[in-house]
Amino acid sequence: MESVQLNKYLEQERLGRLMRKYAIPCILSLLVGALYNIVDQIFIANASYLGSYGNAANGVVFPLTVIALALATMIGDGCCAFVSISLGANEGKNAHRSVGTAILTTLVSSLVLTAVYLVFQDPIFTAFGATVNQETFALSKEYFTYIALGVPFYMFGQALNPIIRSDGSPRYAMATLLAGSILNVILDPIFIFVCRWGMMGAAVATVAGQVLGAAFALVYLFRMKTIRLSRDSFRFRFSLLKKILPLGTTSFLSQISMVLSMAVVNNMLRKYGALDPIFGQPELAQIPTAVVSIVMKFFQIVISIAIGLAAGCIPVVGYNVGAGRNDRVKGLLTRLLMAEASVGAVATVIFECFPLQLIGIFGAGSESIHYTQFAVRCIRIFLCMTVLACVNKGVTIFLQSLGKAGASTALSMLREIVCGVGLPLLLPVFWGLDGILLFMPIADVIAFAASAAVIAGIYRKSSAPAAMPWHAQAAAHDRRHTPAGHPRKSISDTVQ
Repeated sequence: MESVQLNKYLEQERLGRLMRKYAIPCILSLLVGALYNIVDQIFIANASYLGSYGNAANGVVFPLTVIALALATMIGDGCCAFVSISLGANEGKNAHRSVGTAILTTLVSSLVLTAVYLVFQDPIFTAFGATVNQETFALSKEYFTYIALGVPFYMFGQALNPIIRSDGSPRYAMATLLAGSILNVILDPIFIFVCRWGMMGAAVATVAGQVLGAAFALVYLFRMKTIRLSRDSFRFRFSLLKKILPLGTTSFLSQISMVLSMAVVNNMLRKYGALDPIFGQPELAQIPTAVVSIVMKFFQIVISIAIGLAAGCIPVVGYNVGAGRNDRVKGLLTRLLMAEASVGAVATVIFECFPLQLIGIFGAGSESIHYTQFAVRCIRIFLCMTVLACVNKGVTIFLQSLGKAGASTALSMLREIVCGVGLPLLLPVFWGLDGILLFMPIADVIAFAASAAVIAGIYRKSSAPAAMPWHAQAAAHDRRHTPAGHPRKSISDTVQ
């Protein structure tokens, strides 16, 4: 009961203030997490002895780190949503047990993934387009060997981050990632420019930051506020895991589908780049892969803000769903959509007006004119529908926080799998390299059409008293009609 009272303000505080309190730290946390790879690439790009080869290698390895992130966010975001709904329904026991189960699942899966990466490096690199030339392949392998060793620390910190937020400490969640990122920024120039360790130096700096972030997250486990962990918490409960993972499925798919899409894009860049009169030259073959890798980093920065806005609402939405406050859930959706559209509009203007300045951050001045020209074209085409991408991301995560895993998963699959994989395979047949760049805006337009239909349905149903998810209706009914002290059905038994 004490833990529920501590979170009671989620049902009573003004929505705008709650969004600021939870979304801003979440946005900063995600941006800081994204900075690990982005900072590496900035320093790699500006190291004359690495250049575009190093950029291409970073682009090959990046989706492999996203696989680790996908697993961690599925566990962490799913647990965050489950904990919030449980607390809103006055079920503290399931809340602390789900956290213990999530931690054990993260540790086991991270060790398995590390082993797979270390054993199957060469075929994995080949699948992600590292064979564009020999230098890119060698640098990819050098970078990834050390990155793979840091996967357990990376996954632990990323999975604990949303759990810490659900415990009512969004600022501490941000601090765990911020500490590691700052260390990475400090060590990168030392290892790359002073020690001249090349790709190995960038990787070691990243892993050092991840270890520090994981240590901060571990410390928090002993000082949780609304959830009290005990030995009983760390008994693995498959029954709880079956309820946690579906709530994190959208987070997983949004990340893992990006991996599939990037694998296809990298291979299409290699295939159609070889047919291009300019990039078919061996000494320029790595440029399309390097450029698209950089442009994806810009997209990652913006989409991290979009995800942070929505993910920051998960504890608030989950609690109000559990408490039966459908009016507040609708109000949060309205505010979220307005915020997502604003972020996307500002980003789109920047991408369209300042592509040359943006690409200059990643060492374009030391590259050929072909590199710069392709980069400008790539930014303007690839990112021209960023505003729709932000709204799409907000809708899918909001549905996840409502417990509507099926609808959320369907939207994510449409954007990331059907469009994100199918279009890069189809469009280059007609337009070559430009076809690869066109897949992003076309995919976002298609996904937005589906998201708009879902949004309209939510607003239409929210006007009726029975519009809230059925498990939330049951919880609200029980609180009104169950006699004091009389056992009632657990809300967690209804979460699917």
